[in-house]
Amino acid sequence: MSRKGRVERGTKETQVLVEIDLDGTGEVDVATGVGFFDHMLAQLGKHGAFDLTVKTSGDLHIDSHHTIEDTAIALGQAFKQAMGDKAGIRRFADASIPLDESLAQVTVDVSGRPYLVHSEPENMAPMIGPDYDTTLTRHILESFVANAQVALHVHVPYGRNAHHIVEAQFKALARALRDAVAFDPKVHGIPSTKGAL
Repeated sequence: MSRKGRVERGTKETQVLVEIDLDGTGEVDVATGVGFFDHMLAQLGKHGAFDLTVKTSGDLHIDSHHTIEDTAIALGQAFKQAMGDKAGIRRFADASIPLDESLAQVTVDVSGRPYLVHSEPENMAPMIGPDYDTTLTRHILESFVANAQVALHVHVPYGRNAHHIVEAQFKALARALRDAVAFDPKVHGIPSTKGAL
């Protein structure tokens, strides 16, 4: 069974292509024009063991918001497509990932019901590099959750360096998603008493 997703999304602001293979080996080919965001997407593919291609061209002459937002939307749509009917998967997973002084804790339920709980240290540096606004991390997660239709809780109880705080979140998200979509030999059919996710 192929667990791949492919989404092309075009607006007046961006053109996005996302391809994902949930049963890949972590091969990543990412280019959005936003260097730090590319680095985060690479973490998602590598640590999720997902083959991930992302190609985005956007209105970066304005700022990076549309490019990042639309990429996250397409990523969520592709992830949902790749999951298929979710038969035989674990469904629930969590991961705690340290990155130097920062710790990120992520819990996920690929439930079909989008919901995000997100907290990170206050007073973070407002920018990472020249074009990544740190307030966009929550917006990336919101856009992904709404389109992948998963419940996601992300908590960073402590951290000082903004780069570490954000990167730990993406690595923890990757590991949690990897475990949630993994097949479980004890699960037969859809892992829900409702018979659908």
